[in-house]
Amino acid sequence: MVKITGEYHGDLHCTATHEPSGNVLDTDAPKDNQGRGAAFSPTDLTATSLATCIATTMAIVARKHGLELRGLRYEVTKEMSTDAPRRIVRLATQVWMPIPESHPLSATLAAVAANCPVHHSLHPSIEKPVTVHWSK
Repeated sequence: MVKITGEYHGDLHCTATHEPSGNVLDTDAPKDNQGRGAAFSPTDLTATSLATCIATTMAIVARKHGLELRGLRYEVTKEMSTDAPRRIVRLATQVWMPIPESHPLSATLAAVAANCPVHHSLHPSIEKPVTVHWSK
């Protein structure tokens, strides 16, 4: 179990502290929702969680097979609803792999990308396509 504590500082700005490490992060409401956009919004963190979970779980599986995925890059695009209630409707993730598609682990790693814990924790109504780009 992990505990995260936080505080609301006013003006739609919060801080959150990760108890095990002591790391602190800020959140701010986005500009399109009354905020300054001065930090990650809560829904930005959801998108970030998905992308980093995909990268991390792929790296865990690769490591189990003696492969280091140093240089793996990712990008996630968050799309919000245009109707009420305001919510995430799509998180499109792209992953650039430092290995070619012909690598023996490529199919396994591609499957892992769509099966990370965050992917399975998000509501099924959220579209979560993952595109993997393999090195040449």
